[in-house]
Amino acid sequence: MFGTHHTTKLPPSEALPGRPGPLLDPSDRNAVFGTPLLGPYPEGSDVAEFGVDCFWGGEAQFWNLPGVWTTVAGFQGGHTPNPIADEILSHRTGHTEAVRVVYDPRETSYEELLVVFWRNENPTRRIDMRGHGRSAIFTRDSGQAARATASRDALQRELDRRRKDPITTEILSAEEFPFYPAELRHQQHLAGRRARA
Repeated sequence: MFGTHHTTKLPPSEALPGRPGPLLDPSDRNAVFGTPLLGPYPEGSDVAEFGVDCFWGGEAQFWNLPGVWTTVAGFQGGHTPNPIADEILSHRTGHTEAVRVVYDPRETSYEELLVVFWRNENPTRRIDMRGHGRSAIFTRDSGQAARATASRDALQRELDRRRKDPITTEILSAEEFPFYPAELRHQQHLAGRRARA
C-alpha cells in the first residue's frame, strides 16, 4: 500500500451499500475530447487521480495540458461502490470528489500534473473528514507515491518558510481506494463555459 493513512473517518460498517456496476455506459464519451470515459485507454498512457474540492473545476484544469487524452469526474477515498452524488452529499460514503486524468507521459509528466493540482488546490483547508471535498492524491504505484510525496514535501517547506498552515492533502493508494466515475450529468460540466485553447 502506498498511502500515508486512511482518508475517511467513516467506518465501513456505516457506509451506504452502493451498487455493483458503474453509473456510466461504455459508450459515454468525454465532451471535450470525444474519447471514451471508461476506456479502453491508449497503450502507453498513464492514469493520475486527484481528490479535489469540486470535480467540475478540478477536471477542467487539466484540459489544456498537452497529451491529456481524457478526464473523468468521479468519487474516491471511501467505502461505497459506485455511489451517486446525492449519496456523497449525505456524508455516508466516505468519498471525496475526484478527477481521473488519462495522459501520454511522453507529452506531459506526472510532475506537471502535480504542479497543476497544487496550483489549483487549497492544500491546507480543514474540513469534515466525512466531507466530499477533501484534498487527496491517489497513487497507482510506488513511483507515483514517491513523486507525490516529494512534491508535497517541497510545497510544505515553502509554506513553512512563509509561516503558513500545514498541508492536509492526503496521499493514498488507488488500489485501496478505487475511483468510481460520477453520473454522466457531472462529466465535463464546464465544457460549454471553458473552451479549449
